[in-house]
Amino acid sequence: MAFLEGLQLSKTYRNAEVPVAVFSGLNLSVEKGEMLAIVGPSGIGKSTLLHLLGGLDRPDSGRVVVGAQEVTSMNGDALARFRNRNVGFVFQFHHLLPEFTAVENVAMPGWIARMKREEALDRAGALLRELGLEPRARHFPNQLSGGEQQRVAIARALLAEPVLFLADEPTGNLDLETSERVFELMRECHRKRGLTSVIVTHNPDLAARCDRIFEMKRRYH
Repeated sequence: MAFLEGLQLSKTYRNAEVPVAVFSGLNLSVEKGEMLAIVGPSGIGKSTLLHLLGGLDRPDSGRVVVGAQEVTSMNGDALARFRNRNVGFVFQFHHLLPEFTAVENVAMPGWIARMKREEALDRAGALLRELGLEPRARHFPNQLSGGEQQRVAIARALLAEPVLFLADEPTGNLDLETSERVFELMRECHRKRGLTSVIVTHNPDLAARCDRIFEMKRRYH
């Protein structure tokens, strides 16, 4: 049995005049320790799939299973705890809180999980040191480059020592050289921590360096 499974997933968005079916009957499995790239044209539902896998959204039908836990059957509180303890998210836009320093942004998931303030800051500082950002720990997001902000976001995603790492176009806003550095950093973190990682990307070179590629295609009737 795979570590991460999406089984017969269907999702339709109904907040427009005409409902938009994103996908239906989608199956995906990811082995423990695998780094999977999800590719496909814009608008096909790559980000939606990632959100379902991480419990940020619920499918209309189908199941998501992580380890032995069925994510789709959890209630709101249980799902929030599951995400906080088990899943690290990185997005194209860093979503750093502008009024907090880099180290405080990284510590935030620990504080949300009621970790002691100093313990969370110590762990955040160690992660920033590991990712080469120790000199920037006390800087605010607007004082950091795009690549530095994304490294802070990666550190934040790793603070709770997740088992599942999900990244949505993590290099989409970065220049080529910075993209390479950020991707290599993610791959090193993946390897060192034994993560199971799923990365949505439009970059075919980065996708090719993952263990496997899952391509989403449009269905024509």
